Amino acid sequence: MVGILLITHYKLGESLLECASHVLGQAPANIVALPVERDVDPDAALEAARTLLARVDEGAGVLVLSDMLGGTPANIASRLAVAGQVEVVFGVNLPMLVRAASYAACLPLAEVKAKALSGGGEGVQAIDQGQGKA
Repeated sequence: MVGILLITHYKLGESLLECASHVLGQAPANIVALPVERDVDPDAALEAARTLLARVDEGAGVLVLSDMLGGTPANIASRLAVAGQVEVVFGVNLPMLVRAASYAACLPLAEVKAKALSGGGEGVQAIDQGQGKA
């Protein structure tokens, strides 16, 4: 099973994990979250991330999801990347996490990453108010 590590600002990852558990009907055992505080020591956070990464890595690889490219959590996440073993995606949202969690048990890491990217992108939509009913 592919492990999933959320590295996000403050408690965003924990909140996304709680919401995904609600949507999925149970808390996925293969997902953990690392909240990154404003005044964090990046090296200490990197070590915490490596510890969590090892916890969810069952041999099929780990998908690291982070929130905002350029932020401290994303910088930490990018330092974990190892092609084919630890893949990193930025811009995490609930559709992305639910999609990744839904496929983590049955697809290899590269395909879970692709599902996460498609779920995240497809989950961002706008309503054309000229077309719909209110």
